[in-house]
Amino acid sequence: MSTPVAAPDLEVVSAVKRFADHTAVDALSFSVARGSFFSILGPSGCGKTTLLRMIAGFIQPDEGDILIGGRSMGGVAPNRRPVNMVFQQLALFPMMSVGENVAFGLARRGVGRAERTQKAAAMLERVGLGNAARKKVDELSGGQRQRVAIARSLVLEPTLLLLDEPLGALDLKLREHMKIELKQLQAAFGTTFVYITHDQSEALVLSDHVGVMNRGRFEQLGTPQQLYYEPATPFVAGFVGANNRIAGRASAVDGNEVQVTTPEGWVIRTRASAPVAAGAPVEAFVRPEAATLGRTPAELPPGQPSHVGEVESLLFDGANSAVLLRESATRFEFRIALPQTGRYADLKVGERIHFSFDPERAACFPAGGSHG
Repeated sequence: MSTPVAAPDLEVVSAVKRFADHTAVDALSFSVARGSFFSILGPSGCGKTTLLRMIAGFIQPDEGDILIGGRSMGGVAPNRRPVNMVFQQLALFPMMSVGENVAFGLARRGVGRAERTQKAAAMLERVGLGNAARKKVDELSGGQRQRVAIARSLVLEPTLLLLDEPLGALDLKLREHMKIELKQLQAAFGTTFVYITHDQSEALVLSDHVGVMNRGRFEQLGTPQQLYYEPATPFVAGFVGANNRIAGRASAVDGNEVQVTTPEGWVIRTRASAPVAAGAPVEAFVRPEAATLGRTPAELPPGQPSHVGEVESLLFDGANSAVLLRESATRFEFRIALPQTGRYADLKVGERIHFSFDPERAACFPAGGSHG
């Protein structure tokens, strides 16, 4: 006997939201599996906050439907939905203790003092703040405040926890730490998280699935690995992770391989990520880490087309350090990630160097696709 498949915790069905003559969310449909971490990633103005506010019930869709736990939310007020929300500003109450903050929603629901105090204490223990119940909010660090805000939401046992760029106000080091904490908290509680962000690193690190949003629609919905290694559109290729964008024409097409010639005459080989016609304008994308450096052609991987460039600048960023080259014949700018072995630590600006990349690790699309 087969095991029944659990209904998704969230279903958005052909949702549309317009403001005057602007369509903020455009006939969007997707679902989020129970117990998963789902991120909505996109630039400012793409519609992600509007979508989150529709899920929360603060605004109603003009068309379509939103179902939570299999139930339509049409006409259901925000405080009647099995949803809680964590905002970037957190909205904690400074006049209350940490425990009182966590218990606030329970008090609003009429839960007795003893029970809500016990539940708040248990929740603080689960988020690693078991000794903080009597402290004031301003006695806590930024990361601890984040955990209090999440505890205040999770103690109400929502079907969905909505997170509106909650790490945006934190400094870089704390933001990196909180990404790990959020992922661990979601895994520990098993609550479905729906997270919006414009930061592709947050989306890739945290999520089981990501919807990349642009102009009110999803350009692509998939796992972080699919978005990174198999972008479906030029917008996704350019928005998710670093990429070298190379515009030109498909000077030859052989099955899934495309030869791209730039207006300056540089010729490269890539794989087709969408149907490409010979002679048509195209855009190719090559990730910096997909390329290899060599002081001689013999040091490059066999079978890959070899190119020559001069070092224009060295970009030191720890594990993300890179070299910026100019292809010798056309002066096309190309970025290559430096290996962490220290092998090229002695590279000098102006030095001539060979490089190559695997055409199978590049992406090529017809020009004129979605760009944002």
